Amino acid sequence: MMRIGILGCGRIGQVHAQSIQRIPQAKLVAVADVSASAAEAAGRRFGVEVRNPSDILAANDVDAVVIATSTATHFDMIHAAAAEKKAIFCEKPIDLSSERVRICIDAIEKAGVPFMTAFNQRFDPHFGALRQRVINGEIGDVETISITSRDPAPPPVSYIKGSGGLFRDMMIHDLDMARFVLGEEPVQVYAVGSNLVDPTIRDAGDVDTAAVILTTSTGRICQITNSRRTTYGYDKRLEVHGSKGMLRVANVLENLVESANSTGFESARAQPFFLERFGAAYLAEMEHFVKAVSAGVKPTPDAQDGLRAQLIADAATQSWQEGRPVSIAR
Repeated sequence: MMRIGILGCGRIGQVHAQSIQRIPQAKLVAVADVSASAAEAAGRRFGVEVRNPSDILAANDVDAVVIATSTATHFDMIHAAAAEKKAIFCEKPIDLSSERVRICIDAIEKAGVPFMTAFNQRFDPHFGALRQRVINGEIGDVETISITSRDPAPPPVSYIKGSGGLFRDMMIHDLDMARFVLGEEPVQVYAVGSNLVDPTIRDAGDVDTAAVILTTSTGRICQITNSRRTTYGYDKRLEVHGSKGMLRVANVLENLVESANSTGFESARAQPFFLERFGAAYLAEMEHFVKAVSAGVKPTPDAQDGLRAQLIADAATQSWQEGRPVSIAR
């Protein structure tokens, strides 16, 4: 039985708490948050103790921690958890600075503790099935990948200001998925961005509409488009083209009922947002973490995966700012 404490009781922290309570081999011991009211509400909802973050990190009855706090706090919490020999499940990004991510990796490796970066989309059953069929050679050699991610509406500008920008916040999931499916590392990125949705996002120094082209050393190409607006639900699609054919994952709809009449065919909207679309993935990633750590196996994606996605996001941000292709750091 893995005993887990959650640091951060916001939306994503509560998603992870719900997942933990659905896993027979795991027990949610306590929660913590800088907001006393948020911690108390989560404690009541999940029927667990509310403690200070430092108490959870030092507790003898906690084997692992979920770090679901704001990104700015991750660095210190990772170091504190590593020092206490806790297994760590950390929300992305690990930090907004790639150099600070490297420092975290050093601390994790020196402590010898398990660490998992929460790229939950790797655990989506649809994306997972597509990747396995790519690995099995069904479409031959991968040539191009297209990833589409469009949110129903932008987050508050207060969130945007501390997010690190669209490439590090929103697109980072797609950058990790590109690595996951390509089978080799991108070496160059060219990014463009615009403000077509909300002028306050521009005023905050960010974009709300963006596209990147990633290339690998063998010439494989991945194109990614992001937008902070749709009128039809959460738009999340993936297509892989290869020498023998093509595989794709379409949007997951609210239901599968389709109607047809003299005006044509009609189907449901896409699911409302990422929490609904990736509900199964959130549970699966936590199950993987619990199973891997309990078995003494390194969980994936790990801190190096978090760093690689961050380095691509850094290069994409630089490319957008400078209007030129940028080589991706190693």
